[in-house]
Amino acid sequence: MATPRETTKKKRSAAATNGDKPHVPEVSPEQLLEFYRKMVLVRSFEEACQTAFRQGKVGGYLHMYIGQEAIATGLLATVEPDDRIITAYRDHAHVLLLGSTPNEVMAELYGKGTGLVKGKGGSMHLFDVENQFWGGYGIVGGHIPLGVGMAYAQRYLPDNNGITQLYLGDGAIHNGAFHEAANLAGLWGKEGLNPCLFVLENNQYGMGTSIERATANTNLISKFDSYAIPNESVDGMDVEAVYAAAMRLSEQVRETGAPYALEAMTYRISPHGAADFLEKYRSKDEVREARKRDPIGLTENKLLDRDIVTEDEISKIREEYHQVVADAVKFAEESPEPAHEELLTDVYAEPEAVG
Repeated sequence: MATPRETTKKKRSAAATNGDKPHVPEVSPEQLLEFYRKMVLVRSFEEACQTAFRQGKVGGYLHMYIGQEAIATGLLATVEPDDRIITAYRDHAHVLLLGSTPNEVMAELYGKGTGLVKGKGGSMHLFDVENQFWGGYGIVGGHIPLGVGMAYAQRYLPDNNGITQLYLGDGAIHNGAFHEAANLAGLWGKEGLNPCLFVLENNQYGMGTSIERATANTNLISKFDSYAIPNESVDGMDVEAVYAAAMRLSEQVRETGAPYALEAMTYRISPHGAADFLEKYRSKDEVREARKRDPIGLTENKLLDRDIVTEDEISKIREEYHQVVADAVKFAEESPEPAHEELLTDVYAEPEAVG
């Protein structure tokens, strides 16, 4: 009988071949190159964030997305104007990919007045509603009911054909908020009133606790079965596989108004957070093995194998985004602290004029 750990490894291996959908259509050379550029931006940004945190320049706490870049890159490429995006605290990649500038995001992490939310949100509470991003939330699982509620509201807004992409991690799925929200999503979905695409970013560790030590049922995506929400898994390290699934499922959710859950099997190459120095909960050999399927390395190999770019062009792209991020760090370090009066802004709604 297979152990829970062996079951998880088998599932990860199946996802690496895209499960029961082994054929992954190739995107155009131009699109694959654009995906690569976006992932390099995110990776460069995250590495700079980790350095800044460890230098004491970033307050609060900070979680990196290193190793998971293909998920947000592939999924957010399918976003349409009425869609909404919500996620937890590992949120830098999502907001950057949706259009927030590296300067304003980095300044936010530094707590500066030029930051995305005026220095008051920090790493875990990024917001950019103009670019369809509704948070960044620091409470594990706390945003899941909000995302389900936003999807419900979308079906009542006039001339709105949007869906909600709701991202959650493998730790949050054990939270009571998940089960309550998923039950409502499945219930409302029967009437076509919950166009929510759940995205389970399964990086296999909730902080320092592996899936096998956290749940009796290690087949996490099957938890959606209890709420009549159809689901499937995909290789979260392969941006083309993620994009193909996202295109297909986004269209289905948009058309039916019913929820769907996509589990992206991935691996957090970076520590859980920037202060997670020791990582005693996993072996160096395990991390070394996971790095063989680094999503950026996989995409580089595709670009080179298909003669889309040369090694020299790869190097230039990396240098380009290294400079973009270096400029963002400089902008953040030179930006002013928030004005004192900012402490009271965006706290209460302004009362409407009466009469």
